Amino acid sequence: MTSLDPPHQTPPQTPRQNTRLKQAFGRNAPLLVVIVLIIAMVIAGALMTDRFLTLRNFTNIVEQSTGLGLVSLGQTFAVLTAGIDLSVGSVMSLASTLASGLIDKDVAQAAWVIPMVLLLCALIGATNGLLIHQLGIHPLIVTLGTGTVLQGLTLLYALSPVGGMPRALEFVAYETVLGVPIGAAIMMLLFLAAAVFLGHTRAGRDIYAFGDDAEAARLVGINRARVLLTVYGFSGLMAGIAGVYLAIRFGVGQPYLGVNYTLSSITPVVVGGTMLSGGRGGVLGTLLGVFLVGVLNNLLNFLQVSTHFQLVAQGAIIIAAVSIYVDTRRSRT
Repeated sequence: MTSLDPPHQTPPQTPRQNTRLKQAFGRNAPLLVVIVLIIAMVIAGALMTDRFLTLRNFTNIVEQSTGLGLVSLGQTFAVLTAGIDLSVGSVMSLASTLASGLIDKDVAQAAWVIPMVLLLCALIGATNGLLIHQLGIHPLIVTLGTGTVLQGLTLLYALSPVGGMPRALEFVAYETVLGVPIGAAIMMLLFLAAAVFLGHTRAGRDIYAFGDDAEAARLVGINRARVLLTVYGFSGLMAGIAGVYLAIRFGVGQPYLGVNYTLSSITPVVVGGTMLSGGRGGVLGTLLGVFLVGVLNNLLNFLQVSTHFQLVAQGAIIIAAVSIYVDTRRSRT
């Protein structure tokens, strides 16, 4: 190159390229925020105790996060349609109590009881969707009502821990495959299947379109009833799976099992970037949100912080996350 040759320079970015970068960052901002928070908490935990960065502790975090992950996956579908499912905690309680009570430590009974209970939970969820469609009432009211009814029915069946899950099923909750707990592996496979469904099927794209603008979705021929039945049926099914999993983990059905999970299931969804207004977000953000909550609770346990304060911390995270994402969207408009 002669002295007359211009120095090599990177071509300046055009306004269109800058806009695309900002849009890409805006879409991924929730995921980046959650990842940074997880890393920060892991570093804090490592500095506080040498027991934090151990395989046993991380396995414990994953195991304890599995129940929340399962129910939050179903909740994500409801929120994507600008709805919410406040019946998931009661469905978990019903599934846990009914499965444990009917099986009563008899492994032969599990072969038909567990599928029957999960089918029932899916039908309960689909009924929520049908009621929302037929009555035209906000999902919050419908699911709050059905959740109250279900919790009452659960308590009519049992007021205290009932039945028992057979030891032969404990491998689901406590055994590992290649170092990954089996329950967590099942959860992550379900997340993967949900991601493929939402991103690569017509039905999945309909869910996003419905959540973004229900009236526009109707005008282009998207079936409202089908979307609602699918979304809330799936939410009920995932709550049922979570209830049965926790019954296996604890060895017994508990009629109050899901009380704290109703609102806790919303935390990973919102923190992971799925907007309550619908149409934006996804299951990857929810999965990261689940692990964020798991790491946070684990860290607070090491600090011997009360479990009641952990709920306060989760509420604060929701408020902070929603504030950040709202500000991000405003800055893009």
